[in-house]
Amino acid sequence: MRKPLAAALFALVITGAGAAPATAAQDAAAASPGKSAQSGSAVTDVVDSTTSLVNGVLAGPSVQAVNFAGTVSLSNCSGSVVRMPDSEDNDPALVMTNGHCLETGFPAPGQVIVDRASTRTFGLLNSSGTRVGTLRASKIAYGTMTDTDMAVYQLTTTYAQIKSAYGIDALVYDTTRPAAGKAISVVSGYWKRIYSCSVDGFAHRLKEGDWTWKDSIRYTSACNTIGGTSGSPVVDSATNKVVGVNNTGNEDGQRCTVNNPCEVDANGTVTVRRGINYAQQTWHVPACFGVDNKLDLSAEGCVLPRP
Repeated sequence: MRKPLAAALFALVITGAGAAPATAAQDAAAASPGKSAQSGSAVTDVVDSTTSLVNGVLAGPSVQAVNFAGTVSLSNCSGSVVRMPDSEDNDPALVMTNGHCLETGFPAPGQVIVDRASTRTFGLLNSSGTRVGTLRASKIAYGTMTDTDMAVYQLTTTYAQIKSAYGIDALVYDTTRPAAGKAISVVSGYWKRIYSCSVDGFAHRLKEGDWTWKDSIRYTSACNTIGGTSGSPVVDSATNKVVGVNNTGNEDGQRCTVNNPCEVDANGTVTVRRGINYAQQTWHVPACFGVDNKLDLSAEGCVLPRP
């Protein structure tokens, strides 16, 4: 998770360099875990328009199949319309983002939110990153920052209705655990920017402040994600299937503090990787959603934390 952007984003505009990773925007003066952004600023507008012009350069020729279709922008984060491999077209559509991007604030360690009413809106993007419509939630189906950093909203519209209105399909979850070396793309609907890199490896435990996440994806350094990319889908660059949700990175080289997660291996050894960013795996999510995309945390194979 990362603190809201300000001076870091200004530096991005001036130098073109990646600054801080992402977090949910809270008080601009307060630190916060993850990678979301402070909206409504002149810097936000400038960077938003500037980065959209250079997507092709950033994405590179190896990820030409990856685009923005099905991604969404939130007020402070990124996200995507997602479906399970066996979801039906008439099922209520789902949007995935980070738990730290919830409008209700950061879930406390051990807290799991299920079936909470919500009317949050999401800007739906087409393949070129143009906002083509607004989607609305009916509820937060699931949200937590324990073991993982993920939230899933249920929408008031079905996949078929989104396809009919906008010609856009949802992204599909991969049910296979990604392997080290896999080429991936982090697709930010907030910034309309695609980051391309590979899975460098996995953190047995990733600890940031009071929160701990399990088996996190570690990116190679090319994915220098910034504030506002929180909740971006991490997709397999070859298949476009979702393998993770982008959520944090070590900003200053500090040890296990907010905005500076550390890795803890099975023996308790702590490793700090300054400037390296991370995502939470999602291959296990479909096991927790059944008929009509209904959440069932007691289903066989579901390992998501329960309330």
